[in-house]
Amino acid sequence: HDAAMAVLAALIRRGRDGAGCDVDVSMVESMSRFMAPRILPYLGSGEVSRRSGGRDSVIAIYQVFETADEPMTLGLGNDAIWRRFWEAIGDPAVGRDPAYATNADRRARRPEIVARIAAILLGKPRAHWLDMLAKARVPAGPIHRLDELAADRALHESGFVYRTEGPDGPIPQVGLGIRFDGRSEGTGTPPPKLGAHTVDVLRGWLNCDTSQIEQLRAQRII
Repeated sequence: HDAAMAVLAALIRRGRDGAGCDVDVSMVESMSRFMAPRILPYLGSGEVSRRSGGRDSVIAIYQVFETADEPMTLGLGNDAIWRRFWEAIGDPAVGRDPAYATNADRRARRPEIVARIAAILLGKPRAHWLDMLAKARVPAGPIHRLDELAADRALHESGFVYRTEGPDGPIPQVGLGIRFDGRSEGTGTPPPKLGAHTVDVLRGWLNCDTSQIEQLRAQRII
């Protein structure tokens, strides 16, 4: 991804000043950059982050919770969302409690808040909470297994997961998730079977004639 972005940036620069450039992308540095939100706090404080499943986020509360059946994420990212969450689950007094008025207050009391929310969410299945919280405009979502993601109706309806017709039947494909003027590009032809384009390559690229191709076949080279 970084290489693709770098090439596009270089093309834009060339269009402006006509000068080309060498593009060098380090795999180690590229992947390490994704850890910048953890590296920078360490460089500034000397404190090493520990695995926490997001429970040490600067936002309280923003993490995974178990429900009666499947896990879900919950993000109470600001004061208004915090209040809407407690209104949705039928306990608005907690949302108005001055002890939890700001994110800083909630961070200071994170363990007790997490324990309280965890006990509530364990009481009903995930689908119940997701439906309720969506209506209340509270950020929450499922944690999908790979098979659940591949079966997601929205991804099929958008065309992200689709099929192309191959020589032996439909072949599943995954799209780009990028749209230009509302249209997403995908593969126009199915993956070829082994040797499907051998003759085309020999004729079109290597200028082999029929006798040469037949000789290659006789020698079991192709």
